[in-house]
Amino acid sequence: MHANHVTPAAALRGATLNYGTAAALHDVDLSIERGEVVALLGPNGAGKTSAISLLLGLNAPDSGSAALFGLKPQQLAARQRIGVMLQAAQLPEQLRVSELLQLTAHYYPNPRPYAETARLAGLEGLLSRPYGKLSGGQQRRVQFALAICGRPELIFLDEPTTGLDIESREQLWTTIRAEVANGCAVLLTTHYLEEAEALADRVVVLANGRIQAQGTVEQIRARGGQRQLRAISALPLSLVRTWPEATLAEREHHWLRFSTNDAENLLRRWLAADPQLRELEVRRAGLAEALAEITNGTHPGVSA
Repeated sequence: MHANHVTPAAALRGATLNYGTAAALHDVDLSIERGEVVALLGPNGAGKTSAISLLLGLNAPDSGSAALFGLKPQQLAARQRIGVMLQAAQLPEQLRVSELLQLTAHYYPNPRPYAETARLAGLEGLLSRPYGKLSGGQQRRVQFALAICGRPELIFLDEPTTGLDIESREQLWTTIRAEVANGCAVLLTTHYLEEAEALADRVVVLANGRIQAQGTVEQIRARGGQRQLRAISALPLSLVRTWPEATLAEREHHWLRFSTNDAENLLRRWLAADPQLRELEVRRAGLAEALAEITNGTHPGVSA
């Protein structure tokens, strides 16, 4: 760990990035502090990949700045303190997992012991296998191992658990939490919103190249004014879909489920139409619904 804890692990300041005449990012301020997980969420094409490319030094901002630990992202001294797991990783297929780990660890001044990296990423039984012979989920675990092998102080995780089974996903989450507890910072992008809820200290919502909202998961959820109502009710869908308070009405067997911005009046109307309804549940809308509202009704491409 370096002594200067005032400087954020990563920061964009007034960052704008244009592709031709189109603005991929516009005046974005983003910082990731030591020991926190920031989930960068938003619909496809929102600018998430562009933000990551600026912080990794793959692109330079047209205006504003990008920094890692107060340094330019292209500087070796900054790059040796980060780990990266991108969605599209091209690794030599003929190399064995053990060779990839050893090769990548050599880029870092103080890498983890090789066996520890393998254990943390769940690779113990795969070390002698060629990378190209692994399943998609196994390859993701190798990519995660390469991201953590150098004891990074900041890890970029871009859709890290795509293709992983539940057990592998849980193991990866456990390792991430342990890294963060040791002061590591994490920038996470994910379409799997349960992952953001499980890991993120802070959520930043990006849409159309601009930050639309940021806060804890609970604060972002609260930005979505919708409530969800659910009860066992015999009313026909054709009727309830005409109710002006209902933004969504669905049937699940005996259950009717509504999303609404006006729970009080919807409930009043529902009770008047069906005094026999039972097992009523009312809850705040989830993160997916809140994101959809914040990003102007653009559904955030949620996948389980």
